[in-house]
Amino acid sequence: MNNLFPIFLKLENLHTLIIGGGYVGLEKITAVLDNSPEATITLISPEIRNEIREIALTNPRVLLIERKFEEDDFFEKDLVIVATNDKEENKRIKGLARLRHILCNVADTPPLCDFYLSSVVRKGNLKVAISTNGMSPTMAKRLKEVLTEALPDNLETAMEQLKAVRDMLKGDFAYKVDELNRITSVLVEKAEK
Repeated sequence: MNNLFPIFLKLENLHTLIIGGGYVGLEKITAVLDNSPEATITLISPEIRNEIREIALTNPRVLLIERKFEEDDFFEKDLVIVATNDKEENKRIKGLARLRHILCNVADTPPLCDFYLSSVVRKGNLKVAISTNGMSPTMAKRLKEVLTEALPDNLETAMEQLKAVRDMLKGDFAYKVDELNRITSVLVEKAEK
């Protein structure tokens, strides 16, 4: 059973620490910046891929530190993603993060994760996050492809129109919810046919 609580973070208001500068570190920093281009990121690793260096050159909110992780690196960090190829070091870092109440993701090690990075479908302002509870990132990737194809490209226009209707509605919260549910019921009716 998937007991994960879905959440969307405003990473531009947080400081993300990525530990590891190899291929997985590249994958993680790319995922963060693709979803939150204004995120503040510090990446620490004794070796850093050139692709990561190129990202840092074009993004002033990305700081690269070329050395091994030290405990003081947690100072003023809100979230940590661990992407080293040293399983014992990953476990040690996870333990240190726990002591500081910093949420931690250890790449490819679900039991050590406080959160998972999801596959994300994007259509304008709509984002759909897909989780398999850490069981199968490949399945999540395939579902992302299916949903990307299935969701119409004009969703942005529909969302803008619904926002305008919501802004015009008078009444209390319950009334607005009822009206928006009535207006959007056509979406469900079409899906049922």
